Amino acid sequence: MGSDPLNVGKLYPNVLRQIVLSHLGTDDPRVLLGPYIGEDASVIDLGQKALVVHSDPITGTVENVGWLAVNVCTNDIATRGIRPLWILTVLLLPENFTRVQLKTITTQIDQAAKQLGVAVVGGHSEVTLGINRPIIITTAMGETINKRFVRTSGAKIGDALILTKGAAIEGTAILSHELRGFLKTKLNNKTIRNAKKFIQMTSVVKEALIAIEVAGDGVHAMHDATEGGVAAGLQEMAWASNVGLIAHEDKIRIYPETQIICRVLEIDPLRTISSGTLIISAENKKAEKIVTSLKEKDVPASIVGKILDKKEGTCIVRKNRTKLDLSKPVKEELWKAYKKALREARRH
Repeated sequence: MGSDPLNVGKLYPNVLRQIVLSHLGTDDPRVLLGPYIGEDASVIDLGQKALVVHSDPITGTVENVGWLAVNVCTNDIATRGIRPLWILTVLLLPENFTRVQLKTITTQIDQAAKQLGVAVVGGHSEVTLGINRPIIITTAMGETINKRFVRTSGAKIGDALILTKGAAIEGTAILSHELRGFLKTKLNNKTIRNAKKFIQMTSVVKEALIAIEVAGDGVHAMHDATEGGVAAGLQEMAWASNVGLIAHEDKIRIYPETQIICRVLEIDPLRTISSGTLIISAENKKAEKIVTSLKEKDVPASIVGKILDKKEGTCIVRKNRTKLDLSKPVKEELWKAYKKALREARRH
């Protein structure tokens, strides 16, 4: 059993617990929040302040890899209710990568960082044997003066669940770029052009900071829906908080471009990578105020469900009234889309 190959994508929770989280070096009492399933960033006590820090790779796309490297990682600082300030980037480049291609990536990093007000303070760059696409690993940092921060694990029974924007934001952007040749045989150019613009929606920094400004301690938990999409994001919040939850698909926004692309590729938008979608667990009486404030700042948002007692289970109620059970790890659908496109290309 131990020699079985690991699945593509995030490691399953049992593997994380048994092999990764059981080997964490020296205990340090200054670590206010360390690595844990579902938690987005660690917090380290530095005296009067605390450092919030997180690392993330970008592996599933090429065209917007620099832009996503900045936004995906800084999102996980923002879900702590903290503004990201600094990043370090590690660029692993395949053989035969050109200076023009490298400049495209660094320009994307520069533009994304400037848009967020973030400084690039270090990192590493190299051409690496054995890879066929660029991989960027980013570390993002922020600071909290009063050591107050939001956890993924803070959701409380009775909380309202708020979702910003919609499902499969990042997935829509990635697929419209990476599989544009395949999609052009299935969809009109306008749909593909619109879908490509979703790359501009992959940050949750704005909405996370608005939620904290509006509701303060009424925001109990926040989580960015990355790999595994909205379904995995909800699941991880429930697991981290040791609660149950129910969400309703008919209350989750799915943009027309997302619906069409997911239908053509035969994938589920609720289980497709969705950086740019923020999940907020908030005190029920403050939830509407958060939603209203987000909409006033041009961030679509809606209440999609609520936090339950753990014994009531964890699920998304589908539009057809069936239930998507979230008791088992959610498998990312992006890879399924790539395989379908590859199979069809070989057929022709």
